[in-house]
Amino acid sequence: MTIRFGLIGCGRVAPRHAQSIQQMHSATLAAVADIKINRAQNFAAEYGAEPYADYRALLERPDIDAVSICVPSGLHAAVALDALDAGKHVLVEKPIALTLADADRMIARAREKGLKLAVVLQNRYNSPMQTLRQLIDEGGLGRLHLGAACVRWYRPQSYYEDEWHGTWAMDGGALMNQSIHHIDALQWFMGPVQSVSAYTATLAHEMEAEDVGVVALRFANGALGTIEGSTLTWPQNLEGSVALFGQHGSVKIGGTALNRIVLWKVDGQLEQEAEILTAQRVDPPSVYGYSHKAVIEDFVHALLEEQPLGTPGEEARKSVALVLAIYESARLGKEIAL
Repeated sequence: MTIRFGLIGCGRVAPRHAQSIQQMHSATLAAVADIKINRAQNFAAEYGAEPYADYRALLERPDIDAVSICVPSGLHAAVALDALDAGKHVLVEKPIALTLADADRMIARAREKGLKLAVVLQNRYNSPMQTLRQLIDEGGLGRLHLGAACVRWYRPQSYYEDEWHGTWAMDGGALMNQSIHHIDALQWFMGPVQSVSAYTATLAHEMEAEDVGVVALRFANGALGTIEGSTLTWPQNLEGSVALFGQHGSVKIGGTALNRIVLWKVDGQLEQEAEILTAQRVDPPSVYGYSHKAVIEDFVHALLEEQPLGTPGEEARKSVALVLAIYESARLGKEIAL
């Protein structure tokens, strides 16, 4: 059986989905939609699909099994709910939604309809991330004491002049957009967050949301943590990393897209450090990384084999809840419990 995809939104990240689908034997891209019909037509011509200006017309096709949603973040919920109501399985870009109410509606609707809802958290599938996840699961770091996520990236003012980036209604700021993968990784490794205290500011851009945020966290297991996220480190992206410090070791994953181990000091593995540090892929060409194909393969496999998803809506909800608590802490100037 072949899963026939429709793709909604033909912007920056859409080629990652289309190329990944093309590379799979058990999936095909049948249709694409974009409100800019010329963009949809050009995209469809490149990937051998049928173009639509209105995604609802795409959803009416009975031969479409699943949709990839690549529209601005503020539209994720509305498009996903329409797709689920049309009987389509849904794969949506991060973040799942901009509010917990919308995320919960999406999760509940998928459950009600007996459909799959997955979210693109592609960096979880990176080889270094999987290696660290296994180390934690096996107790190799012992009790975790401290975790840190750091995103020192740069975006020019022009990035925020497309009518949706940096707006509260469609995007959020440096934490909700650029840092969400690192925030997801931090809580995936460290466990649930108990409370946050945060400062955010808009210092280097004209935009609604924040271009810098700093956060102190207390985890449910008693560990502490920090998050630093920004889009103001002129003139380029400088660092995107997650670091963990535990009873028996310290590990830091960085690279362009959480794809490179930069520190690996683990009790009992010190003699293997050089091998571990060098046995990684080269940096990918962009911050999207290499692993969209792994996400889509997992999604298709779950549909064909009726197996659990690797990154279901419930998992993606956690990082959104954390960012929203950070925003609330910064707005109110006090610690917020999750």
